Amino acid sequence: MDQLVSDRPRSSRTIRLNDADNIIVAVDPIEPGALAEGVIATARVPRGHKMAIVPIAQGEPVRKFGQIIGFASCPIAPGDWVHEHNVEMHAFAREYHFAEDARDEPVLPLAEQATFQGFRRANGKVGTRNYIGILTSVNCSATVARYIAKEIERSGLLDDHPNIDGVIPLVHGGGCALDVKGEGYEILKRTQWGYATNPNMAGVLMVGLGCEGFQISRWMEAYGVKESDTFRTFVIQDVGGTKKTVAAGAEAIRDMLPIVGKARRTTVPASEIVLALQCGGSDGYSGITANPALGAAVDILVNQGGTAILSETPEIYGAEHLLTRRAADRATGEKLVSMIRWWEDYTARNKMEMNNNPSPGNKAGGLTTILEKSLGAAAKGGTKTLAGVYHYAEPIDRHGFVYMDTPGYDPVSATGQVAGGANVLCFTTGRGSAYGCKPTPSIKIATNTVMYERMIDDMDLNCGDVLDGVSIADKGKEIFETVLKVASGERSKSEQNGYGDTEFVPWQVGATM
Repeated sequence: MDQLVSDRPRSSRTIRLNDADNIIVAVDPIEPGALAEGVIATARVPRGHKMAIVPIAQGEPVRKFGQIIGFASCPIAPGDWVHEHNVEMHAFAREYHFAEDARDEPVLPLAEQATFQGFRRANGKVGTRNYIGILTSVNCSATVARYIAKEIERSGLLDDHPNIDGVIPLVHGGGCALDVKGEGYEILKRTQWGYATNPNMAGVLMVGLGCEGFQISRWMEAYGVKESDTFRTFVIQDVGGTKKTVAAGAEAIRDMLPIVGKARRTTVPASEIVLALQCGGSDGYSGITANPALGAAVDILVNQGGTAILSETPEIYGAEHLLTRRAADRATGEKLVSMIRWWEDYTARNKMEMNNNPSPGNKAGGLTTILEKSLGAAAKGGTKTLAGVYHYAEPIDRHGFVYMDTPGYDPVSATGQVAGGANVLCFTTGRGSAYGCKPTPSIKIATNTVMYERMIDDMDLNCGDVLDGVSIADKGKEIFETVLKVASGERSKSEQNGYGDTEFVPWQVGATM
């Protein structure tokens, strides 16, 4: 009897995500000879990776989530490990439908909305943090900006203002050697303005060199900005060099501290949340656990009258047809498709292809093609109507679920979202991305328990328990409650670890001259 039992194929935990799928996903590693979905594995399948459950002829689609994620590059037998060695990607026709699934989204009455403790600004916007930011017009003034922040830190003055979260130098690598009438300049202009006016920023100091392409005076004129008690500018060449500018900048911030420090948190409705959605270091579990759970939290937030921003256009490639169906109207859906076409042209001009994403880490985690990655990434957006589509760093001017065109590279993408007005950020990760954001707090959400436990000091929430039976709806509620807590001042793990000063990375488009 013992011999008969030992000869039986061992069963493994797997998930079949849609009846139309011809693969399953390994919850735990599948060893050769193990039984899964009635099929015996012919090779080892790492956790998060895929195994074929029916024959797939060469050239036939491989399906996950009920959608095409690639095509068999050779015959695939039931029980085979399905990954780069036997799956390829090539163009295929997508049928776009517009606004078919759009619907009016009822919003809870104000009296029934959840609340958090936020900083109500004079313009009506609500911040979740209370920072003073030091922005730079050009890379050449970055060092001075950092020196000013260090001077304030060394002074100990912040100890007298506990309601101020910090003084942050947000420096970048551009600002000159660019077409001052071109797209790259306009993006940088919008990004800087978005950060200067983000509700988490209560005071701003702008530092320039003087001879750069991105002139502070021109930027101020474009937005009708004038200096005030909480907005100051200095140009190194005009002030008289590094030391004099550091001294002048530090003095200006000293003057701001009592003003910014007067801010107090008050009770405000959840409709004031503008939530940035990010995923990085994704794995085969991302589209099964953390991303759909975040999508459930987004649905709750939209019902509360809040706003959520989905982004990373290269990482919705292959899933955009699901978003166009949810567009509020045809024009909104077509705007999204036009962005996809721009990216196809952009990558072709630079001798790249859209499938250069996923990264090696994504592939090690079980993602084979960009189509597979995108279908999982789009789940962060929940199920609500797509209310608007925005270009990079444009101000988000409506409530609900919206989209912003950004690269897939997380720091660049999140920078655009914060410039658009995001006051909280949720970041899902399967491999364990080390990321934080200032002035907007970042909540890190693990897709699997193994990584969560290994990187417990970096992860705020674990969605790996979805694989053990916790419902997506319950995890969505947990994420939403965490968003409210962090918005009220509870520090996220990335904040505790000091991340965020160097994650300001504006998108650089066009030639560097």
